[in-house]
Amino acid sequence: MRKTTLLAAAALLGSPGLALAQNTPDENNPNVDAPFVRNIRADRPGHTITAQVLRPGRFQLESGFQRHSGGPSPVQGVSAATLRIGFFNGMELRVSQPYFHHGPTLLTETGRVDARGWAPVVVGSKFMISPNYDTRTQVAILVETAVPNTGGPGLRSRGWAPAGRLLLSEQLGQRFGLEANFGFSQPGLTVADMEKGLFLGTLALNGPLGSQAGFFIEGYGTGRAALHTGTTAGLYWRPAPVLRLDVNAGRVLGGPAAGQATVGVGLTFKVGQ
Repeated sequence: MRKTTLLAAAALLGSPGLALAQNTPDENNPNVDAPFVRNIRADRPGHTITAQVLRPGRFQLESGFQRHSGGPSPVQGVSAATLRIGFFNGMELRVSQPYFHHGPTLLTETGRVDARGWAPVVVGSKFMISPNYDTRTQVAILVETAVPNTGGPGLRSRGWAPAGRLLLSEQLGQRFGLEANFGFSQPGLTVADMEKGLFLGTLALNGPLGSQAGFFIEGYGTGRAALHTGTTAGLYWRPAPVLRLDVNAGRVLGGPAAGQATVGVGLTFKVGQ
């Protein structure tokens, strides 16, 4: 009798029904193959950063150029690149650095300095709060800072300049998605720097235009005493699963910089799943 019981238990443990219980979270997730979570999602070109955290071992390089014109500021061209690296435990490491092609000549204690060239290096991390990488509702926290003594002479950061954001994403259907950011940044670590800090809020919609193309549009507001508001829109195309090209345009609608317009192009390339 005891031998029969043991054989029956062994048969149950080897049954297909119990084998399913040992599947990985991805295998049991019906959303794992949804285009919104599987296709490239870039942290550019607008103010909105996606709540997606890259999987461990995945690299993603995002680069682009924007031209700013109109409004009270002189014409400015900005190139920027961000390297994102998927790390373990739901964490993503990132480093970015813009390059300003035009800039005014500043008068400093050491003489005239051109405010053009490399801006400070910005390093940071995303931390996934969602239960897995492919859930329909994604939540993450971004923390980053400019690194002291990096960048060109007229743009160099003298100290740490921390910033943080709450990143939210909600998938709509299989291919549409809403992204929202709520953040704060400050130019230093002192209380006085905190009083100079700027708030940021964004809301963006992404959607498909066929199987390889799509659109995005965002609205944003940033500032403190004086609020800048504006919008960015664009189109993107994926000629291959690992590559995304985009064109974009935007305009500042309110605040001291009202009337400023932007146009730009960008490229995103990924390695890994």
